[in-house]
Amino acid sequence: MKNIVKILALCSLAILLTTASKAQGVLKIGYIDFNTLVAAMPGVDSVKTKLQKYQQTLSDQLDAMRAEFENKYLEYQQGSSGMSDLIKQTKEKELQDLQGRIDAFQQKAQSDLQAKQQELLQPIVLKAKTAIKEVAKENKYTYILNAIEDVVLFSEPADDIMPLVKKKLEIQ
Repeated sequence: MKNIVKILALCSLAILLTTASKAQGVLKIGYIDFNTLVAAMPGVDSVKTKLQKYQQTLSDQLDAMRAEFENKYLEYQQGSSGMSDLIKQTKEKELQDLQGRIDAFQQKAQSDLQAKQQELLQPIVLKAKTAIKEVAKENKYTYILNAIEDVVLFSEPADDIMPLVKKKLEIQ
C-alpha cells in the first residue's frame, strides 16, 4: 500500500513538473493569408500572362477540333439520305471517335493547364514559404497559420505577419 502511495505521489509530481515546464515555454502564433501574399509577389503577373497564352493555345486547338466535328456532322446530315447503311455506320463511327478525341483533349488540356500553373508558380511559392519561415524564426513564432477562411475556426488573438513577410520580400 505504501508503494502505491509513493508511486502516485511521484506520478503527481512528474505531472506537476511537466505542466510547469510547459507553462514556461510560451507559444507564439501568427497568421498570414498565403494567397494574398503570393498574389502580391513579383513575377505573378508574368505567370498569369504565360498561363493565359497557354490556355488560349489549348482553347484554339479545341475550337478547331469542334469546328471539324460540326463540319463532318453537317456533311453527314446533308448526305445521310443517299448513303448506304455501311457508309452511314462508318460516318457515325467517325463522328463518335472524333467526339471521343475532343472529350479526351479537353480533359488532358485541363490537367496540363493545372500542371503548367503549378510549374510556373512553384518558384514564387517556394520563395514565399522561405520568407515566412525566416520571419517566423527571426520573430520567435512557434506556429504560423494560413488565414484562409474556415481553416481555423477559433484562435486566441495572434499576430498577422503579412507586413513582416512583405518587408522581407521587399513588396509594397
